[in-house]
Amino acid sequence: MSLSAVHGTLSSLKSFQADIGTGMDIVTHVALDLAEAQDQELNPGIKEMEAMILECARLDREINYFVDVVQQVTAEVTTQQPEAMFSLSAKVREQFSERIAQLSDADLQKHQKVAAFKDSITNSLNQANQESAENMEELDEDIAVTQSQRVNFTCPLTQVEMVNPVKNKKCNHHYDEGAILGLIKTRHSQKKKCCCPVVGCGNSNVKESDLIPDQMLKRKIQSQKRQGNST
Repeated sequence: MSLSAVHGTLSSLKSFQADIGTGMDIVTHVALDLAEAQDQELNPGIKEMEAMILECARLDREINYFVDVVQQVTAEVTTQQPEAMFSLSAKVREQFSERIAQLSDADLQKHQKVAAFKDSITNSLNQANQESAENMEELDEDIAVTQSQRVNFTCPLTQVEMVNPVKNKKCNHHYDEGAILGLIKTRHSQKKKCCCPVVGCGNSNVKESDLIPDQMLKRKIQSQKRQGNST
């Protein structure tokens, strides 16, 4: 196998990895639908969704490991004699097995989309419990929640409604994903830290690893937009 064929295979794997991410988002949406149903009989379904998310996270991590190992091994081969290509497969297999052996359940729990799944489900269940306990004040609270959501729906960077909201797990502020990632990249290119753009926030070092997709907030934004279109 030539190195060009190897690189082509890696490119296909990365495309497949993007599909895995899309699948994990779909699973999160389904789990949220179950949580919002407030039916105790559906709780096992949420557990099944969580197990599915973890399996996807494991596959995503394994692809990352495989791509890293192949890139490292092929980089070494290009500086050696052509016959070194014959040992390429064995080297990849050996190093990949070592990396996989180190993959733990704790690592999977730290996966960005696994954390987003758990955060979304917890928020959904908590909100459902809160709403059921405060039925007597439902009308007033709906108005207050709606007003609060309208504020939260606006990205502090773009000053427009967010499309793909992410939450900073350190300071709990929300931003539109594209806007905050662009700011982080710009600051890093200037060799500076990225401060949270929310006025008064003391978080002076926003990192991409601190950002968690907020699927529940995204659903609320989409729901309000549908309601606005219907009226």
